[in-house]
Amino acid sequence: MTLADPRVTLRGARLDFRPVTPDDAAYVLRLRSDPAHTAHLSPVTGTVADQAAWIERCKDREAAGEEVYHLIQRKDGAPCGLVRLYDIRAETFTWGSWILDATKPAKAALDSAVMVYDWGFTRLGLARAVFAVDRANTRVLAFHDRFGATRTGADARDIHYVYDRDRFLADRPGFRRVLGADP
Repeated sequence: MTLADPRVTLRGARLDFRPVTPDDAAYVLRLRSDPAHTAHLSPVTGTVADQAAWIERCKDREAAGEEVYHLIQRKDGAPCGLVRLYDIRAETFTWGSWILDATKPAKAALDSAVMVYDWGFTRLGLARAVFAVDRANTRVLAFHDRFGATRTGADARDIHYVYDRDRFLADRPGFRRVLGADP
């Protein structure tokens, strides 16, 4: 895959997003089944064919404007992760199913998060992201706290967050500088 790949829908400083397709089912299943990456995500079972069918249903939700599922890839086109935007509503979206594999470049978490917010706030024009993180996922909790998301509550399993478009737009130039990209 080259940088001219028409399937690339968003370019970041170090990563690109492209839509997940049924052809990605083996990679998705391998990544979503790897305990090293999924301890804090919903479990996935089944076969590659089951995963391809799930991706097809995801495409239906995407066509309805309810969800977007991205394959995260390095600039050389190799896949290195996944992320979904879902529960897309008039003003809000949720994001999760965020996995970055061992082949990710440096600062991939920051770049992919900036790209998620660019998608939700700029492309979709939404006002805020609302999401939850497993209490035991201390690295991701610390990431969102440093990023500037606001904790809004908690339940037995999760810490709940909100992150507003205005905050992102104010913080985005600094994130881009850290990534070595034009603000």
